[in-house]
Amino acid sequence: MQTLGHWINGQEVAAPADARTLDVHNPATGKVVRRVALADADQVGEAVAAAAAAFPGWRDTALSRRAAILFRFRELLNARQPELAALITEEHGKVLADAMGEVSRGQEVVEFACGMPHLLKGGFTENASTGVDVHSVRQPLGVSAIISPFNFPAMVPMWFFPVAIAAGNTVVVKPSEKDPSPANWLAALWAEAGLPEGVFNVVHGDKEAVDALLTDPQVASVSFVGSTPVARYVYEHGTASGKRVQALGGAKNHMLVLPDADLDLAADAAVSAGYGAAGERCMAISAVVAVDSIADELVAKISERTQGLRVGDGTRSCDMGPLITAEHRDKVAAYVDAGEEAGATLVLDGRTVDPDAEGDGFFLNPTLLDDVTPDMTVYTDEIFGPVLSVVRVEGYEEGLQLINGNPYGNGTAIFTNDGGAARRFQNEVEVGMIGINVPIPVPMAYYSFGGWKNSLFGDSHAHGTEGVHFFTRGKVVTSRWLDPSHAGLQLGFPTNA
Repeated sequence: MQTLGHWINGQEVAAPADARTLDVHNPATGKVVRRVALADADQVGEAVAAAAAAFPGWRDTALSRRAAILFRFRELLNARQPELAALITEEHGKVLADAMGEVSRGQEVVEFACGMPHLLKGGFTENASTGVDVHSVRQPLGVSAIISPFNFPAMVPMWFFPVAIAAGNTVVVKPSEKDPSPANWLAALWAEAGLPEGVFNVVHGDKEAVDALLTDPQVASVSFVGSTPVARYVYEHGTASGKRVQALGGAKNHMLVLPDADLDLAADAAVSAGYGAAGERCMAISAVVAVDSIADELVAKISERTQGLRVGDGTRSCDMGPLITAEHRDKVAAYVDAGEEAGATLVLDGRTVDPDAEGDGFFLNPTLLDDVTPDMTVYTDEIFGPVLSVVRVEGYEEGLQLINGNPYGNGTAIFTNDGGAARRFQNEVEVGMIGINVPIPVPMAYYSFGGWKNSLFGDSHAHGTEGVHFFTRGKVVTSRWLDPSHAGLQLGFPTNA
């Protein structure tokens, strides 16, 4: 069986014979499709050393040439998008249409980064003082580590590495060991696009590899997406080692539905945002906050739509695929058990499932719980599965208070036809990304992605202008070129301002 190696200095590197390995499953069938080698600190050090050696030359490469390589990468990715999507579906399990959408959203960041010559323009002031000019520049940091999660094995790394590379940095990606192949596929595509050796590297591994990246003195920055406990760990240990860190954590995203909302639109949105990608999205809607007067009708509409969903193998035109592992499936099912025991009303039970798939995949059907209260674990915890909880409130004020009282602040949405209520909500809610009649408000690449509170550790969001600033640092240069006729000493403060 194939063992996936690391990508270091422009080529795939086989792991040593005694390297630890991990089985990679197809979640739809339960079968092992390949193994992945897990790097130790020495192998991580090799990748970092290759990136560090490549940095001076890449930093000094003309911006126009960097942009040209990004354009070539974009064109190759457009031509071969189905190939990458199929690989994502094989290892992650999401349906092919969703995998294609993942690649498209990542491609938006590549297209944004193609404009780096414009994004890196500095400022210039002539005669700030007599004969003195001042200008600013932004320069790359060095080696940038990217630690990405299993749920978007292509898109999340692409939130970071196009901007980092276009700005002149070199990169070491540590993808999830659960679906590692897309990272190597992207590395090979970069090589085909003409990226110099060592600029883009991939190491596979677990906590040992993460810790090696966090402590390596040649790593200048760390970008992370994952659960909140690990995001906090990455931020604390990375900053303790003097690195610039952006660590995006977990979420508990609410969708507030007011009485004047279009309930058909709201129900469609709740089903799409709650069960898409089997709920394994940090921007998934997991809590529908329904005002009492319309809650019964809304729950009925959500239930009706959910019962028509096809669950199965992502290659079979199903609506929803499996969860990533058997252990995660069982963990999500246990939350359903706990919600039922705590008194929630089980409208749709997803624990019994007959998927359209062969083998022994890791499936759950969509689950709908009503009458959920804020003290239940199905509300307090990020479940990361196809479980939608309905919390009932008296009105806007109680709904807003519930959302603002949650420790997470990643994304939220309001469904209403009242412009005043929507405008008030976007001003008062304490969340980083807000949708108005939009259930998953992931911003376009030229804006920045990121939450508040326990959903983000660090000051910088991903991509957009904040991403450019994260991967660069500023210099200000003050210069004076003296006139040939200048002569004489001046020991005091200048008086010619």
